[in-house]
Amino acid sequence: MNDFIEPPYEAADAAINKKRELPLIWLLPLCALLVTGWLIYKTVSEKGPVITINFPSADGLEIDKTKIKYLDVEIGKVTDIAINKDMKTIDVTAEMHKESSSYLTNNTQFWVVRPKIGLSGVTGLGTLMSGAYIAIKPEKGKEERRFKGLDTSPVLETNAQGKRFILRTANIGSMGPGTQISFHGITVGEVLEYELAKNADDIKLTIFVNSPYDQFVRTNTRFWIDSGIDLSAGADGFKLRTGPLISILAGGIAFRTDSNDKAVDTVPENTPFQLFDDYDQSTQVIYHRTVKVVMYFNESVRGLTLGAPVLLRGIPIGKVIGINLEIDGKTGQINIPVVVEVEPDRIIILNKQANRTVKENITQLVANGLRAQLQTGSLLTGQLFIALDLFPKSKIVIHPNNTGYLEFPTTPNSMNQIVNSAQTVMDKVSKLPLETMTTEINKTLVSLQETTKAATKTLVTATGTLSSADKTMSSAQHVLSTLEPGSTTQYELNQLLQELTQTASSVKQLADYLEEHPDSLIRGKNEK
Repeated sequence: MNDFIEPPYEAADAAINKKRELPLIWLLPLCALLVTGWLIYKTVSEKGPVITINFPSADGLEIDKTKIKYLDVEIGKVTDIAINKDMKTIDVTAEMHKESSSYLTNNTQFWVVRPKIGLSGVTGLGTLMSGAYIAIKPEKGKEERRFKGLDTSPVLETNAQGKRFILRTANIGSMGPGTQISFHGITVGEVLEYELAKNADDIKLTIFVNSPYDQFVRTNTRFWIDSGIDLSAGADGFKLRTGPLISILAGGIAFRTDSNDKAVDTVPENTPFQLFDDYDQSTQVIYHRTVKVVMYFNESVRGLTLGAPVLLRGIPIGKVIGINLEIDGKTGQINIPVVVEVEPDRIIILNKQANRTVKENITQLVANGLRAQLQTGSLLTGQLFIALDLFPKSKIVIHPNNTGYLEFPTTPNSMNQIVNSAQTVMDKVSKLPLETMTTEINKTLVSLQETTKAATKTLVTATGTLSSADKTMSSAQHVLSTLEPGSTTQYELNQLLQELTQTASSVKQLADYLEEHPDSLIRGKNEK
């Protein structure tokens, strides 16, 4: 039997794959790297600008806690606080959100919001719980990354709709940024800021009137200081005007518009207006044509102030604009030149003469006796004003006039004339020998007292005499009753008794008269 023998297998060369496969475990670091890179890219791409704000103090600010907000929306966060190199201020570094880049210009403002209590109300009350934060007010301008923070918050914290206007005044009193502006009692705006004018003659206030009330600020609009209480006295009695309570406490500004003004008379932004001191001044008509006149007074002008009215028979036609003092070095004479501003347009001229100037009209009035006189406007305050009236018999005294203005003659005040007359009388009385007269009067009084005592004694003696006479008459009547009727002795005794009766009556009348008029012993009886 043939055994089947399998042929031997031929060993073939095994094909070796030299390509290495990446282990799956390496996928995890790779994914982490990709995610990290993506996060880094996203963080960098979404990271906002870093800014620096300079503040005078870091009160209430904390790193990584203090937020930067606009309209109560967080747009940044404080990342660092450091003292500045000048050792007087601090630098606050803040990281802003990417979308806030357009807000960061050279006109943007930053300030710290803290709780604040004022006359206008309470602000920043929410910071009592959440802490202070930095507020931002964006404005258009050039890109900026370093800012100077405000000490206080701006009046307009947002870009409100309205217009800004300029008010000029000589004194702002208690007014300042935040002072309210009212229109018919409605608060329609506020004061933004104030500054001294370049010529230092007045103060310029920048105000903001909200829309739609800004359309009522027109060509003839009048602004005045609203003190809250306006008390005035006139011929009709006392008048009282009151404003909002806030105006009483902190002052305010009000304005009104002439009813004749139309909407087309609306003025553009930053139009200047005059700020009057009170409502009455704002109602006065403004005359642009004026004539300056100088008046020389030789009496005291105490109580006469700048702005005092000049009245022609009680009608205002001007005001005082200057009061000076002049002394003649040669004669020693003292004069007080008072410069007034007369508004000729206030006077209606009838039968107006052609080609006659204001100066010629004044000269004619002076020739007719028109004079200026100081008069008291109020006995309570002692304020003076200048009154013009006709004094035909008054003399004209010419003074050396170097002012260049037309001189207007003056006449003394009638009250001053009375005072001067009284002073003259008192001077004469003071020259009398009052001491000598007093001594003589005292001597006369002593003599009168002695005479009165003597008269009293005489009256006592006369009274005793009358008593004796009465007794005598009683005795005589008793004797008469014993005599025979019709005898000669009885007749003679009757005659004696009648004479004694008349004598007693005369003595009694004398005694009564001396008792009522004891001085008649010295001066004698008055003839009636």
